[in-house]
Formats: sequence, structure tokens, C-alpha cells
Amino acid sequence: MLGTTGIETIEIVRGIVDNTKPKLVIAIDSLCSKNIDRINKSIQISDTGIIPGGGVGNRQEELSEETLGVPVIGVGIPTVLDAATIVIDTLKNCEINVSENEIVEKMKLNNFNFVVTPKEIDSLIENMVLLVSEGINSAL
Repeated sequence: MLGTTGIETIEIVRGIVDNTKPKLVIAIDSLCSKNIDRINKSIQISDTGIIPGGGVGNRQEELSEETLGVPVIGVGIPTVLDAATIVIDTLKNCEINVSENEIVEKMKLNNFNFVVTPKEIDSLIENMVLLVSEGINSAL
């Protein structure tokens, strides 16, 4: 939200919570995966909230019961990963022994550590939206 509106997520959600007085907030966010195989293939659910931007170095204030005054269920879906993860996984699949820390440091040093997502991300997100929304509707 910050990149689109210039307003931190916590401020927008806090305003909604203050005005509507919900009993619960369900916060859904993308996650940065440390494994290629987990992209859009897992869902993380937590009762401790969520930290927007935490996985990609753009950490914002957490959405939690402590910050919002109501319980927060965090739902995270791995949709992105950093380029170092792709390099490390590729080298491992080629059975090349690598030092993960060394790869990450070299990529950071050369400004090559991009955050990337699959090219078919739009259709993957549509599928996950249906899955998560049906799960929430069934649970509630």
C-alpha cells in the first residue's frame, strides 16, 4: 500500500479498525520465499499478525493485536523470492556446492539481489485469491 498511496499499511488499517470496531482483522500479504518450490504452493497462517514488507527489506510497522487493539490473523502467501535464492537453488540442482552466504553477499555487493516473481503471477494470484477466500468463508 505504501508504494501506491504513500501511506503506511498500519495507518490505513488502524483507521478502518477505529471506525468499524471489528472483532478480528485478517491481514493477507505476499511473502518472500527462500525456496523456489514454495512459490504459490503454500500458505502461512498465524495468530500473531503480519509485518508488511518484512521479507523484502521494506519492513513496516506490524499488523498485530498490540498495534490494532483486536486479534489479527496473518495469512501469508509466498509470491516472490530474491535472485540469490534462484542462483543458489539452480547451483544446488546442478550439484554444485555453494556457500549461500557468499552468493548473497556477492549479489548484494554488485546490486544484483533483485526481488522477482514468476511471469504468470497474475493467474497464480487469481487462483490463490479463490483458495484463500473460500477457506476464510468456510471458516467463518
